Amino acid sequence: MFDIKESYKKDIIASIDIGTHNMCAVIAEIGKNQTLQILGAGISSSQGLRQGVVVNLDAAVESIKNAIHEAQLTAGVKINDVVVGIAGDHIKGFNSRGMVAVSKSGSAIIQDDVDKVLKAAKAIALPKDRIVLHRIPQEYIVDNQNGIDNPVGIKGVRLEAEIHIVTCSEISLQNITSSVKKAGLRPAGYVLESLAASYAVLDKSEKELGVAMIDLGGGTTDLIIFCNGSIRHTAVISLGGENVTKDIALELKTPPEEAEELKRKFGSCYKNRISSTETFTVPGIGGRPPREEKREELAKIIQPRMEELFSLASKEIKRSDYSDQIGAGVVLTGGGSLLEGCKELAEEIFGVPVKIGVPLGVRGLNETVTSPVFATGIGLILYKAQKEDEKFEELDDMEHMSIKGLIQKIRRFFSENF
Repeated sequence: MFDIKESYKKDIIASIDIGTHNMCAVIAEIGKNQTLQILGAGISSSQGLRQGVVVNLDAAVESIKNAIHEAQLTAGVKINDVVVGIAGDHIKGFNSRGMVAVSKSGSAIIQDDVDKVLKAAKAIALPKDRIVLHRIPQEYIVDNQNGIDNPVGIKGVRLEAEIHIVTCSEISLQNITSSVKKAGLRPAGYVLESLAASYAVLDKSEKELGVAMIDLGGGTTDLIIFCNGSIRHTAVISLGGENVTKDIALELKTPPEEAEELKRKFGSCYKNRISSTETFTVPGIGGRPPREEKREELAKIIQPRMEELFSLASKEIKRSDYSDQIGAGVVLTGGGSLLEGCKELAEEIFGVPVKIGVPLGVRGLNETVTSPVFATGIGLILYKAQKEDEKFEELDDMEHMSIKGLIQKIRRFFSENF
C-alpha cells in the first residue's frame, strides 16, 4: 500500500455517482485536448438511499466515504472536492422558449442579445420547493430561421432561444449535499446523472443523428434524448434493478442480498437464450439446505419486469415526440445493462438498433472503468472538464442556496401572517 498524498492540482478532478445500489467514485487527471487519465476508482454498496433520495444520512455518509477511500487508495492522492451526480424520481425536465427584439433591428446580433434571450427563456415560475439544476441551450432562431447554434454576427430583427430546463427537489439536493459534506468533501458542482453518462458513452455523431440513452440504475431508470446535437427530452422512470431483485427474492424465497448475487451470476432477461438443462444453486437460509433451480425459471422472473421497464421507456420516448428522430437508436448503460440478454430484449421492444454504452476514450485502469457501471462517474468528470470555464449554474454554492431558501421562508411567513 502506498501513501495517500494531498492533491492540489487543478487538472485532477474527482466525482461521486450517488446511486441507489452502488456508490461509484472516480479520480482522473485531465490532459491536453481533454484527454482523460483515470487515476483511481472506488465502488461501495449504497446504504441509506431509496430511488436516489437520502433516507438515512449516516448510512449514506459511510457509503460515500467507502467509495472515495477506495478511489484515493488506487490513485494515491487525497481529494477534497467532488462533482456530484444527482438522480431520482424528483428530477423533472422540460423545454422552454424565450424571445427578444434584436438591440439594433436589422443589425448583427451581439452577445448582449444572446444573454437577454437566454434570460427570457430561463424566466419561469417554479413551485417553492423546487430549484433549477440545469439550463441547457438547444438552438437559436433568427427571424423564424431555426437550427442556429451561435447567432452572434447574424443579422436579424427577432431572436428566439429554445432551452431545456432540469429541476430537482431542493430538500433532496440539500440532503445529498449534507451527506457529501459529512463525508469530509466539498461539492464542486451538481450534474444530472443521465446528462453526465451521455458525456461518457455517446459520441457526437449519435447526438447529431438522434439517440435515446437509457441509464439502468438500481432505484430508477433515467432517459435522455438527443437530436441535432442537443438535448431534447429528459425523464425518470421509477423502476430499476432493485425491482428485479425484489421479484427474485420473493419468487425464490431468498434474502435480497442473495437474490442480487443470483441475478448477477445467473440472471438473464431473455429466456430464449437459455438451455432448459442449465441450473444454479439457491443458498439455503435459516438452516435449510441449498436447492437447485433452472436458469430458465430465473429468466421467467426477470424478463417480465424488464419488459415492463423497457415498455415504459418506449412510451416515454413516444410521448417526447422524438421517437421518429432517433436514427442512432437506443444506447443502454448503467449497471442494469450488464444483465444477460438486455440488448436483445430492448431491440425487440424498441424496434431500433440497441447497443450497450461503455465509457469512451479513457486511459488508465481500463479493465475497471470501461464498464457501464462507471459511465456516470466518468461522465461527471468529463462534464466538469468541458465546463471548467463556465459557471456551474447557481448550485455551486449550497450555502448561498440555503440563505436564499431561508429568506424565501421569512418572506412567506410575513406575507401569510401580516
